[in-house]
Amino acid sequence: MSVEGLAVEIRGEEGVRRVVEDLSFSVAPGETLTIAGESGSGKSLTALTLMGLLPGANVRVAAGRALWRGTDLMTLPEHAMRRLRGGEIAMIFQEPMTSLNPVMRIGSQLEEAIRAHDPDAHPGQRALELLGEVRIPEPARRLRQYPHELSGGQRQRVMIAMALAGRPKLLIADEPTTALDVTVQAQILALLRDLQARTGVAIILITHDMGVVAEMATRVLVLRHGRKVEEAPVRQLFAAPAADYTRELLAAVPRLGTAGDEVGQQPGQGDPVCEVKDLTVAYTVRGGLFRRERVSAVNGLSFSVGAGETLALVGESGCGKSTTGRALLNLVPWEGEVRVMGRPTRGLSGAAMRPVLREVQMVFQDPYASLDPRMTVGELVGEPLAIHRIADGSERHDRVAALFTRVGLAPEHMRRHPHEFSGGQRQRICIARALALEPRLIVADESVSALDVSVKAHILALLAELQETLGLAYLFISHDLAVVEQISRRVAVMVGGRIVEIGMRGDVFGNPSHPYTRRLLAAAPVPDPDAPRPPIPDAGPLDLTLPLRQVGNGHLAAV
Repeated sequence: MSVEGLAVEIRGEEGVRRVVEDLSFSVAPGETLTIAGESGSGKSLTALTLMGLLPGANVRVAAGRALWRGTDLMTLPEHAMRRLRGGEIAMIFQEPMTSLNPVMRIGSQLEEAIRAHDPDAHPGQRALELLGEVRIPEPARRLRQYPHELSGGQRQRVMIAMALAGRPKLLIADEPTTALDVTVQAQILALLRDLQARTGVAIILITHDMGVVAEMATRVLVLRHGRKVEEAPVRQLFAAPAADYTRELLAAVPRLGTAGDEVGQQPGQGDPVCEVKDLTVAYTVRGGLFRRERVSAVNGLSFSVGAGETLALVGESGCGKSTTGRALLNLVPWEGEVRVMGRPTRGLSGAAMRPVLREVQMVFQDPYASLDPRMTVGELVGEPLAIHRIADGSERHDRVAALFTRVGLAPEHMRRHPHEFSGGQRQRICIARALALEPRLIVADESVSALDVSVKAHILALLAELQETLGLAYLFISHDLAVVEQISRRVAVMVGGRIVEIGMRGDVFGNPSHPYTRRLLAAAPVPDPDAPRPPIPDAGPLDLTLPLRQVGNGHLAAV
């Protein structure tokens, strides 16, 4: 593929705007070109342009060409492009659940792709082979299942298998691991490297994760506002970035093992803000026509969060982290004991829970989904004050304006709606809303995982500054270990609804005692192309019935 002078423009109410401008690059057989940059840089739009999948009539190619074996893809009619798309050039999208048909079995979807691009193959046998190629366990059983019955990593493997159905020469992977946990991400990246080594396929990998760039790239193309700011071999780019923006991007990347001794040493010796004992959350699910079974999402958790400290809950999807956070706010039914500022919360609901909610607030992962698009952001931030009848009229307006200033936004922004802000600004609005009631504890549920690296750095700095000035305590839920190391005082590692290790951040990360903790740390991507990458240790079958025991001063592990 050779792209020359590509320009893409969008026609909107405010006129025509160039979103990709004068972009040129090439990719050779067996090479991995990573296109890196933050949201809005034009990465995904470039990929969609190459695939002939630009969304809507108001988006068009304004200039340039994309040569595939001497043919300009920009001039091909749709019927000719359809033969190439999915055959010689294939694409893996970011979110596999929205890319797969939820009402079709996996086997049917794979066979559909095989018939379209490999008419000589036997569809059923080829589908089985493809699942084997992408290392899905029990492939015959998976063919009979629906997408919702597979994990996120398995669904992404199915998407890769579908992309391989036409034996492509070029694979475009658009943020293929962004939504995945760290160990699953490591497995998918290893799979892509293995497939490339076996088939010689060229890969264009789109990402904003510089750890993924370091691990996968042959060459790196850095985009900003639709323009190329730098292109270089991966080692050269990391060792001596030429552009200021690239240097800023690399400097903002949180790196595991670089937190100083002073980081994460918040005071936490005072009275606990929140105490949790034997917390259990279980759901009843249908196991058949007349059979129901009880499934535990959280099983016997005990921990406390001290005034002004940060306790991080880490683990992979499905381990019970978010469910634990929701239980603290009585958003899910639970058993056990939860005390907030010494007050038991079990059985409280409605008006009785309101005083507790003044002490505990939550910031969710997706700020856009957390904000009502019909309300102004000023109304949204002031809504808790109205619900709790704390302030009215001009007093409420003044308090909301002060909250906007506190989180780094201008008070005049209060009249705007959520869609008029960037992702980082929307998360600041959610933080302002959480601060409105002057809580003692904030549950931050993956609150920076969807943000670009520089925006993430700004939000983490804001959280640290608010903790220092207001004495806030955080229960920080995340699967990003580098971020956890940067912000936490103590760390609790969860798997299968249980805590398997808990202690001071330096003890857990510096001397991990549980095999699952060691596996998580080994799988974390390292933003350094020269860093050694030993194989990820297999945690093996985990005995989750073992109790926590002392392995150091306040360091507990289920070993």
